[in-house]
Amino acid sequence: MSNSFFSRTGFLRTILVSGLVAVSSFSAPAAIAADTYPSREVTFVVPYPPGGNSDNLARVFADRLRVKLGVPIVIENRPGGTTSIGTSIVGRAKPDGYTLLLATSTAFTVLPYIRDVPYDPVQGFEFIGSLAGYLPIMTVRNDLPVSNLKEFVELARKEPGTLTFGSAGIASGGHLAGEILKNSQKLDLLHVPFKGSADTMTALLGKHVDFFIDGVGLELVKSGKAKALVTYASVRHPELPDVPTPGEEGFELALPFEGFWGLAAPAGTPEPVIQKLAKATEEILAEPQTQERFHRISVSASWKDGQAYAKDLEKSRAYYRELLKTIKMSDE
Repeated sequence: MSNSFFSRTGFLRTILVSGLVAVSSFSAPAAIAADTYPSREVTFVVPYPPGGNSDNLARVFADRLRVKLGVPIVIENRPGGTTSIGTSIVGRAKPDGYTLLLATSTAFTVLPYIRDVPYDPVQGFEFIGSLAGYLPIMTVRNDLPVSNLKEFVELARKEPGTLTFGSAGIASGGHLAGEILKNSQKLDLLHVPFKGSADTMTALLGKHVDFFIDGVGLELVKSGKAKALVTYASVRHPELPDVPTPGEEGFELALPFEGFWGLAAPAGTPEPVIQKLAKATEEILAEPQTQERFHRISVSASWKDGQAYAKDLEKSRAYYRELLKTIKMSDE
C-alpha cells in the first residue's frame, strides 16, 4: 500500500463504512457480548520491542486496565517493520475485543506514505481513543562538546557528515525529528536506525551514535549518563523543567506529538465493547497516579474518544504527507 492509497480512498467513504459497522454492531449478539465482556484475558499487542517508551506506556496502561476490567491484560511485543508487523497482526485478529493494539502515529499517518503496509490504515481498525502525547528529549553523549541546541548546530556545521543520530527505526518519531533538524538547519547528519528505543539508548552509551531524540533520554539524563539539549515538543518536560523547548531556543522544530499513541481494535469489533473499553480508558487517564507515571516515562496522558482521535490522525496524515515530501522521504 503506497501513498496513493489515501488519494484513492476518500475519507467520506471511510465515515460511511464506519457508520455502517457501528449500526450493525448493535445486534443482539453484540449486546450479549458486551454484557459478558471481558470474560477472559485480553492480549495487548505492542508493535515495538521491550524497554522503550511505547512498551513502558503499554505496561503502565495495562496495569490499570487489568484492574478496571477485572481480567489479565497480556502484553505481546511484536516489533518489526517500524510498527507494521504488530499493527497488521491486530488488523487480522478476530474482532471480539480480546486483541487490542497500541496504535502509533507512525503506523497510521507516516508509514503508508513511504512503503506498502500489510493493513488498511483507514478502514482496518476501530479506534477506541487516544492515550498519550510524546515528550521526546534531544539527548547527546556527555563528552560531546555542546551544552545547548545552538552549540550543537554550530558543531554540526563545522564537522559535516561526522555526527550520527540513532532512532527506533525508519520513519519513527525520532527519525523524523532528526530529519527535520537536518533539513531546517541544512546539516549533514547520519541516521542510524535500530529495532527500538532501548537499542538506541545502548548505542548512545556505547558511543556508537552521538545523539537521539526519544523519550528514553529521560532515564539517561536524570542518572547523569547523558545531556539533554531540548525537550523536542511544544512544552517543557515535567521531569526536566530546566530543559527548554526548541521554540524557546529560537528553533521551530517540534512535531505534532500530541495523541502520538492510541488504543485500537480490529474493524468490526462491536460498538458496545468499544464503548466499554473507551470508558475504562478515559477513567484511567484521568487518574493523577497514571498521569504521574506517564510523566516518568516521557509521555503525557491525552484522552480523546475514538471519533476525535480518528480525526486527529486524518489531520496528521495531511501534515506528514507534506513533511515527508519536504525531507525527501515520500515516494511521491
